[in-house]
Amino acid sequence: MCGIAGIVRTDGGPVADRDLAGLRDSLAHRGPDGYTIWKAPDESCGLVHLRLAIIDPDPRSNQPMTTPDGALSIVYNGEIFNFLELRDELAAEGVVFQTESDTEVLLQAWRRWGPDSLLRLNGMWALAIRDNRSGTIHFARDRFGIKPLLYAHGERHFAFASEMRALLALPFVRKDIDSDVAARMLFDPMGVEASQRSLHKAIDRLPAGHHARLEGRELTVRRWWRTSDHLPEPPERFEDASDRFRELFLDSIRLRMRSDVRIGTCLSGGFDSTAIVSGMAKLAADSGIDHRREASDWRHAFIATFPGHSHDEAEQAEIAAAHAKVVAHVADLGSDKAEADLESVLFDLDDVYLGLPTAAWKTYLHVKQNGIKVTLDGHGADELMGAYFQPGNRAGFAIRNLLAGRRLTADWARHLRARIGGDHFLRNHRLRPPPRLPIPSRDDPLPAHWGPLNRRLYAMFHGSVLPTILRNFDRLSMAHGVEVRMPFMDWRLVVFVMSLPEQMKFANGQTKWIARHAMRGLMPEAIRTNPRKIGFNSQMPTWMNGSLGQWALDLIRSGGEPEFAQLVDVPLLARRIEALSRAGAWDWESVGRLWPYVNLKWHLRKAGGGAAELGRAQ
Repeated sequence: MCGIAGIVRTDGGPVADRDLAGLRDSLAHRGPDGYTIWKAPDESCGLVHLRLAIIDPDPRSNQPMTTPDGALSIVYNGEIFNFLELRDELAAEGVVFQTESDTEVLLQAWRRWGPDSLLRLNGMWALAIRDNRSGTIHFARDRFGIKPLLYAHGERHFAFASEMRALLALPFVRKDIDSDVAARMLFDPMGVEASQRSLHKAIDRLPAGHHARLEGRELTVRRWWRTSDHLPEPPERFEDASDRFRELFLDSIRLRMRSDVRIGTCLSGGFDSTAIVSGMAKLAADSGIDHRREASDWRHAFIATFPGHSHDEAEQAEIAAAHAKVVAHVADLGSDKAEADLESVLFDLDDVYLGLPTAAWKTYLHVKQNGIKVTLDGHGADELMGAYFQPGNRAGFAIRNLLAGRRLTADWARHLRARIGGDHFLRNHRLRPPPRLPIPSRDDPLPAHWGPLNRRLYAMFHGSVLPTILRNFDRLSMAHGVEVRMPFMDWRLVVFVMSLPEQMKFANGQTKWIARHAMRGLMPEAIRTNPRKIGFNSQMPTWMNGSLGQWALDLIRSGGEPEFAQLVDVPLLARRIEALSRAGAWDWESVGRLWPYVNLKWHLRKAGGGAAELGRAQ
């Protein structure tokens, strides 16, 4: 896991050293173990790599890495978990390796198979590979977009980076806001990340499962992965499906325990994280499997507690830790003040979200402070098998499922709720919702027999909720130099679970039915059968009913950011924030609707250079 960036002068001129240094400095947090800057002999291309050393930490595996004959150079961010199997295959064909890294395996696989190598990879990645003979550069993201890649394509420059703020620091990248994206983001904060467009007009995103080729001044982008094309024929018997789920899930964990440094897991006490730590314990004790390069030190669970708050799951997390015989590293976040890390969290998030993700940011800080570089976490399970449902709210769950695949209907429902509830502040979209952004997966051909639940989960996994969560956790973890691995997002497990009928995912009043059945005997029974789902959130309603509400009001009323005033009815928004704060009436729903406006206002001020107090806290 690392930070990557680069600049290509498409007019053939030399790349400025100061610009490469600026990219390096902007991404330094992603690579605490060192950096390297490489320039082509004619200086028309520069590549930057910030290293978080996990596989073969020796300097011989530093990037940018070039083949011995100088033909190809690579920078990449992520991990190829099946690198040992690919290395064996390439070695059998005569490839001689100089390192023990997955980077060299990836580079040699590309040399052997070109873009077709992407289908052989099991992992998470964003890569740039330069053909040093022709000057052509290839870019690619993993199947589901776990690792980010953004770029700015101007008249004389092409620049790319792992984070938006790095590109905004370049003098030739304009900061103008895309008002259509901003409106959509405020209306539906989950409706942007899976698209190619970003909040800034000059910056695009390479979508998940896409490959791009820069040849001269021309960039061509194509989609190399579509999940619906790879769905297997599911087992007819539930027991067979359960056995297959367990086999795939445990093998996914096995591959993700490969590390030359210490690893751990973030443990909430819910089903997903408990299944992972329980699986790790089972695998570590199994002498009959391939343990090559498995981390020797892995028994570390990081638990965030919120005493006195309804979303505290500390008791269940400690039960899970005891079951797996891991060390529980507990961080009490219940008494945290919003303002303590407010600027740093917003700066590191570098985008707009439904709330202030301080809890996740502080959890990964806790991980770093305990000397751990890698965690295996439960992201992806909710969108794969269902979870956004609480006991007593089955009707709401069913209604949302009926809207699956009908985003226009869902948009109108959201639009009407905002108008009726007094939470509509977009100047140019009073009569109808903002237009949706193009999302590659939206028109994927899905099996005709699929019902509304499967269709909704496919859309959440590829086009809305999960891409946004992946973005957030990449930035929040990498802010502290921590790599997050996600066993539920192994592509083999994903396509298998996607192929299953709905009754194997939601049955007997419980979501994730197939996973709960598969994990019988492997995890604490009280957690395995508990249908309760609690999101991992900061205590936003409490904060907004306190001093954070006044901070938000002051920010909204402050001057500057004309783009915001053109987009938003600022006086109306300010009155709504003031009324909620005065009445102490903030709840999760009102936070989710209004915080994106506050977040956007802060981002615009930061991107524009704004007041010093809105910069990152040092």
